[in-house]
Amino acid sequence: MMICEEVLEILRQAAPEHYACDWDNVGLLVGNRKKEVKRIYLALDATDEVVDEAVSYGADLLITHHPLIFSGLKQVTEEDFIGRRVKKLITHDISYYAMHTSFDVSAMADLAAARIGLLAPEVLEVTLTEDGTQKGIGKVGNFEAEMTLASCAALVKAAFDIPALKVFGDLEQKIKRAAVSPGSGKSEIPFAIGKGAEVLITGDIDHHDGIDAVAQGLCIIDAGHYGLEHIFVPYMKEYLNARCEQIEVIMRENIFPYQIV
Repeated sequence: MMICEEVLEILRQAAPEHYACDWDNVGLLVGNRKKEVKRIYLALDATDEVVDEAVSYGADLLITHHPLIFSGLKQVTEEDFIGRRVKKLITHDISYYAMHTSFDVSAMADLAAARIGLLAPEVLEVTLTEDGTQKGIGKVGNFEAEMTLASCAALVKAAFDIPALKVFGDLEQKIKRAAVSPGSGKSEIPFAIGKGAEVLITGDIDHHDGIDAVAQGLCIIDAGHYGLEHIFVPYMKEYLNARCEQIEVIMRENIFPYQIV
């Protein structure tokens, strides 16, 4: 038997809560630390569908990457979409834990860099130093061989199983040094430029940020916010399976939250 707090400690080993950015909201956001956990449901976002699925599977603990609660709630009612989800979690005695920028700093960028084959990646934006080691958001490193921007985009599509990408820059430009920052990455553009990257692989890049980056010598591959971060779910399933053998861990299937038509 494992109680919730024991599982939370295992989660903190994967992504220490103090790694999170100041603006973020990570940790146990709903529920009881002392309850027994027999079944965990994993997803990227705590949407209505995900909460319903956690209920239908009889989950005791829901774990997501993105926090359901970012700022103070003024009401917990059926009329408010966040309050509705919180109410349902409480009604069905499901505890809820979020691993957002804490996981970004501890593991997300390393996983992404490994998927695309960056060699000896270093931190893109340093957010803290611990025991003499720099940690932070994103990674930057070199590919083993030079490739065109078009080939780099194809590599990203295949590595993350993404149906489509948005690319800023000349598709025939040669690329050797790349930065990757899963999630919303426009704030990482100056760091990528400063560390000599020729392309930034990230999500949520708008028109002006994209063309301005190209004007400064940085190509952009926008793989979408979900496109790079869905790797959180299978990684955490494997991580928990290895450490919580008596708990059933169920992960949500990879369903993109949008359609390209």
